Amino acid sequence: TFDTEDEAVFLANDTKYGLAASLYTTDLSRAHRVARQIKAGAVSINCFSEGSLATPFGGYKESGFAGRDNGVHAQEQYTELKTIWMQL
Repeated sequence: TFDTEDEAVFLANDTKYGLAASLYTTDLSRAHRVARQIKAGAVSINCFSEGSLATPFGGYKESGFAGRDNGVHAQEQYTELKTIWMQL
C-alpha cells in the first residue's frame, strides 16, 4: 500500500519489468502526471489497454524485445538511420 503519489510511483517502478501499468483516479491532472512518471510501455487510466494496430506496443526495462510492435514505430526496428554528406 502507499500513502502518497510519490510512493505509488516508486512502487510501480520498483520492478525490472515495464510492459504495462494501470492507474485509477478522478483527478485528470494527477492522471497525466503519474502516467508520465511510470516506466512502462503502455499506461491505462481508468480502463485497461485493449491495444490497436495503429498504436505502438512494447515495454520498458526487461519487458519485451527492446522494440515496438504495431504503428509506424514498429518499422524502426528494421532500419538504421544514416547521414551522408557529399559535395560534388
